[in-house]
This record gives sequence, C-alpha cells and structure tokens, in this order.
Amino acid sequence: MTNQKIKECIDACLACMVACNHCATECLKEDDVKMMAKCIQSDMECAALCRSAVELMSLGSNYSKELCKICADACNACADECEKHAEMGMEHCKECAEVCRRCAEACEQFAKAA
Repeated sequence: MTNQKIKECIDACLACMVACNHCATECLKEDDVKMMAKCIQSDMECAALCRSAVELMSLGSNYSKELCKICADACNACADECEKHAEMGMEHCKECAEVCRRCAEACEQFAKAA
C-alpha cells in the first residue's frame, strides 16, 4: 500500500471524527434531545472508531485492516442515522452523513488493499 493511500484514509477518518463530534454537539442543542439520542450515540461511536483507526494506521499496525472494516461499518451506520435527521432539515446531520460516507469508502478501500 502506498503512503498516499494511507494518508487519504487517515485524512478521511480525521475529517469524519471532526464531523461526528460536531454533529453530536449540535444534536445536543436540539429542542428534543431524546429524539436525537441514537444519532448522538452513533456520532460518538463513529468518532471513537475513526480516532482509533487513525492511531493504528499511523503506527503501521497489523490490526489496521480489521479496524478499518469495522470503522467503515460504523461510518455507514452513522450516515444512515444522520440521513434520517437530514431529511428533517438538520444541516449538521446532512454534512455528517456525507463525510461518513466518504470515510466509509476510504476505509473499505484501505481494508481491501492493506
């Protein structure tokens, strides 16, 4: 695997972590926070997995491939949840879903090539 491909995946994971943290924070500001609970949980889990994936990839870990597969699954699940709220006009959820989809694709590519 080329350093460029690793860097692309790391960059996608970092962007996703930031987007998920932002989305969770904005969801906490919504009037009906209870309605947003699943989205917030998905955001936090996705951000944590992205952060872990970045750490392992930067270490050249043998576990990077497996974690990136899990990360892709979490990113897609988070995007699915965020898209539900995006349909209701929540822009932060729309942006998060888009970033999560890009990260999922990058992680899937990394896992296949690693």
